[in-house]
Parts: sequence; C-alpha cells; structure tokens
Amino acid sequence: MLDIVIKKMAKKHIKDVYNVEKNCFSMPWSVQSLSSELENENAIFFVAVLNEQVVGYIGAHCVCRECYIFNIAVLPKYRKQKIATCLLAFFIDRSRKSCDFISLEVRKSNLNAIKLYENFGFKKVGLRKDFYVKPREDAIIMTLYS
Repeated sequence: MLDIVIKKMAKKHIKDVYNVEKNCFSMPWSVQSLSSELENENAIFFVAVLNEQVVGYIGAHCVCRECYIFNIAVLPKYRKQKIATCLLAFFIDRSRKSCDFISLEVRKSNLNAIKLYENFGFKKVGLRKDFYVKPREDAIIMTLYS
C-alpha cells in the first residue's frame, strides 16, 4: 500500500486536482470551478497526496443533512491501490454524523466503482437515463443511509 495522506483540499492543490480531472473525465471541471469550491461553505473536498502530488480526490456538497458526492477520481497509474477506498472511507467517516444519507451517480458500465460503493453499503436507488455524455450513458443513483 502506498503512503497516502488525505487532506482537505486547499488552493495549492487546485492545479493537481485539475490534472486528475483531465486524466479521468471526458468533461473535466475547470480550474475556476474547482477554485470556487474552496469558497463554497457546502463543499467538502479531500485530496489523496503522495510525495507532495495529488493522485486522487473526492468532492461533495452537503446541505440540510444530505451529502451528494460529485466525483471520486484517482490518476490512472495509481488505480487498483485502494486510494479510492481510502478517500471514500475518510469521507464517510467525516460526514456520517452530520448527514442522514450520502448519494452519488455512477456510470452504469463502471462496475469497479459500483462494487466499491456496494462494499461500503451504498444501495442502487434509481436510474438517470442518458445522464452522461462523451460517451452517452445512463447513471445509476446509489445511496448510503446513516
């Protein structure tokens, strides 16, 4: 296992988080969008850092005891090393007492992510037709109740 440190996202992490976005998603968040989350009192972003480099992150909004995870992403060369598992466990541990549930969407074809979420107790609760573009795909809505 890598010597990963999980930290709250700070301004100094934005360019690295953007790099993760570019390498993981067909429609990445912009540097400006990521930066604006630092000012959002409802945003919770954590980064996984290895040797001073962000190799993954998790981002969510929590409002009225409801948490919605936007992204969990890990640079391709660092996948299959439990980084996403650590990020999700860290996030759940930090938000469970203040949230009644945590919800997210996942590509229907992303079986590895679906399995990860199920291992944490997330349940499939719905489907969003054609939610994703580039490529177009349905999203499964998954929720973890406290």
